[in-house]
Amino acid sequence: MQVVATLSLKGGVGKTTVALGLAGAALHHGVRTLLVDLDPQANATIAADAPATSATVADVLDDPRRSVLRRAIAPSGWGEGLDVLVGAEQTERHNHPEPGSKQLTRLARALSRLRTGSDDGTTGKEPDTPAHGPTDELDPYQLVIIDCPPSLGQLTRSALTAAHRAVLVTDPTMFAVSGVQRAFDAVQSERQRSNPDLQPLGVLINRVRPRNSEHEFRIEELREIFGPLVFTGVLPDRSAIQQAQGACMPIQTWDTPGAREVSAVFTALLGRVLRSGSQPRPRVRVGCAAPPPIV
Repeated sequence: MQVVATLSLKGGVGKTTVALGLAGAALHHGVRTLLVDLDPQANATIAADAPATSATVADVLDDPRRSVLRRAIAPSGWGEGLDVLVGAEQTERHNHPEPGSKQLTRLARALSRLRTGSDDGTTGKEPDTPAHGPTDELDPYQLVIIDCPPSLGQLTRSALTAAHRAVLVTDPTMFAVSGVQRAFDAVQSERQRSNPDLQPLGVLINRVRPRNSEHEFRIEELREIFGPLVFTGVLPDRSAIQQAQGACMPIQTWDTPGAREVSAVFTALLGRVLRSGSQPRPRVRVGCAAPPPIV
C-alpha cells in the first residue's frame, strides 16, 4: 500500500484539486484507492460525493482503533474502487502547533490497520465490531491519498509521518514559490525526525496559463531551485476542473478538450506514484538523483 500526501503551505494553490485528480486517475485505471480528507474544510469529501458516516477522520485521530476507522470510511459516489476517509470541520481540534509523538502517529497507526486487519497489529477479525464502512471488511488498498490542510501543524505533520511520498503543489506566483520551499523543508524535517521512508515525489505546478510571462518566469525559478524534482507536466488553468468539481464528478469523466488535457497530467502523476512504490527509496536532495521521467 503506497501512501502519498498532497501538500502545500499556502492556501488556494490547488492541492485538493491534485488529490481529487489523482484519485480520479486511480479509479479510471482500476487502482483501489482510499482518499483521506485531512483538511478541516472537507472539500475533498464533498467533491468525491461521499455519503454521511457515523464517524469522521476527526474521530479516528481521537481513537485510531479499527472499529472507528471502519465507521469513518464511505464509498465515493464516483464509483466502486474509491473510498473516502471523510473529513469534518472538527478535525481542526487536532491541528496543534506543537504536537507530541503519540499525536503524530495516530493517523499512521490507523492506516496500518488497513493492512493488518486488527487493532493489535495481528491478522484476524476484530470481535463484536459491526461493519458501517463501504464493505463488510476493510479491503486492502493499493493507494492511499492524503489531502493535507495548508498549514504546518499536527494534521500536516501526521500526514507526513504516515506517507511514503509527498507531492508538493504550487502555482506559478511569487508567494506560492516561497510556500513550496517551506513545504519541501517540512518534508525533509519530518523525514529526519520520524519517517525515514518519506521522500518528496516532486513539485507539481498548477493553474498555468500559456504565454503568460509571469508564469514562465516563476516556472523557471522553480526549476532553478528544485531541479529535476519539478514535474515536466504542468496542470493548465482550465475551467473544466471547477466544472467537474462543482458537479461532484472526476475530471476523467468530464468530456471536454480541457478536461482531457488535465486528465493526461494526472495519469502521468499516477504512474509516477505507483513506480515510486516499487523502487528502492534513495534519499533525495535537491539537484541530485533525477526522478524517473513522466511517460
